[in-house]
Amino acid sequence: MLRIHFTDHDLARVRIAAAPDPLWETVLAMQKLALDGIPAFARWRRRVREELRERDARTAVRFLQAIAPPARYFPDFLTPAESAGGLKAGLAALRGTPSDRLGREVGLMAQHHRLPKWIHGLAEGAALDQVAEALKIAHDTLVAPQWTTVRTQVDTDRALRSRLAGESGTFGLLDSLRPAFRWEAPILTARYPIDRDLHLRGRGIRLVPSYFCWDTPVALADDDLPPVVVFPVSHEHEPAPLPKHLATLLGRTRAAVLYAVAGCPSSGELADRLGISAAAVSRHTTVLRDAGLITSRRHRAVVLHNLTPVGSALLG
Repeated sequence: MLRIHFTDHDLARVRIAAAPDPLWETVLAMQKLALDGIPAFARWRRRVREELRERDARTAVRFLQAIAPPARYFPDFLTPAESAGGLKAGLAALRGTPSDRLGREVGLMAQHHRLPKWIHGLAEGAALDQVAEALKIAHDTLVAPQWTTVRTQVDTDRALRSRLAGESGTFGLLDSLRPAFRWEAPILTARYPIDRDLHLRGRGIRLVPSYFCWDTPVALADDDLPPVVVFPVSHEHEPAPLPKHLATLLGRTRAAVLYAVAGCPSSGELADRLGISAAAVSRHTTVLRDAGLITSRRHRAVVLHNLTPVGSALLG
């Protein structure tokens, strides 16, 4: 059982991650790849296993699974806080992990499972570049092709939490984390592989909604690091893969824009989800709007998009 102890200062410093964290998603996706009993990931797993026939990707995933095996301890340096700023920033921070921290976390790994001999080189930082490169390959193979769905589901969860925080304050936000958590002030409780108390001590906490987290939340193992807890988002109403007839009719990118508009995003969110420029988003949404498939509404500096009934019918 995990028990997170809040003070009054902590309640004022609860934060929700603004977007999916690429390194958390990569590590958790790599672990889910080895677990066959989760129906929500079955289609994704089938596709990924086909792509892992490519040698570099298969080697990278096996390399990382030695460091972060499924359902076991993995070192905190794999998921630095800087990853909130994107994959590039996260990998740069990982490469700069201090040697004393590496030694401490490699020692913890050895307490939880047998390690290949090469892992002990991590304690001197000798393999950090190799770890970073393997994470980049694993992200590109496991997570990037799924990123639109990941971003949509996480954005939907974040919007819900933010609305509840606005309506009911921090207590309402923490209570909304059921069923993964149970909030009984001043303690937030969750099922966990070990019995653990995490005292926030006025530092607050960053809550990270995650697509590839499943069933139980995950917390950083080191209590002295800024507290972070990753929790699973719902997979209900998850969008199906982009229908082929839409890609044929509209072109793949424009069809993907229409599909993503179902989540009522802003132009900036569309660009982030689909990995295209702001100019491309503007061009595609203009065509879709002129065709009567979407509507757009400006609120200050933000343009929000929504489907029309015709657009909804086309998506089915």
